[in-house]
Amino acid sequence: MIDASQAAVAVLLIGPAGAGKTTVARLWADNRRVPTAHISLDDVREWVRSGFANPQSGWNENSEAQYRLARRTCGFAARNFLANGISCILDDAVFPDRPVVGLGGWKRHVGPGLLPVVLLPGLEIVLERNAARSGNRRLSDEEVARIHGRMAGWYGSGLPIIDNSTYDVAQTAQVLDEVVARSIASPPNW
Repeated sequence: MIDASQAAVAVLLIGPAGAGKTTVARLWADNRRVPTAHISLDDVREWVRSGFANPQSGWNENSEAQYRLARRTCGFAARNFLANGISCILDDAVFPDRPVVGLGGWKRHVGPGLLPVVLLPGLEIVLERNAARSGNRRLSDEEVARIHGRMAGWYGSGLPIIDNSTYDVAQTAQVLDEVVARSIASPPNW
């Protein structure tokens, strides 16, 4: 098996709000033996200061356009990092029922070597983690439950899924490293 800690890879960490995507992605990137960047879609989306279209205030064409622009910007950044031998991990709440916008868009922006991994703890866990959030990253319990339910569509997709309900961040990052190693050796069909 290829040593994932040595390979230059692009990982897309998918999951609902409160799954731990950003926290796990940061730790995973920090602990690799090769240069690795963490690219957070939310961080890039929040580069828009004046005119920020917060979807919590109502999803509209402006919020959709800002998400699309952020995904494209993240994808181009990932391509540049990979072209320079630097791995990257991106995190986003990609829905299985929107393949053209979600995985298809990421694959177009990053390239065919993108390795998607789903982080999907139980609903109680994401509700608890979301409650600890603040600002525009904290969602209502109803919205978190709706998003979590949609994410369940990833089961049966063929993508690797990590249920980190009982793992801490370090354990989840270790499992992610193992999943990435398996995905490098035998890429999932998606």
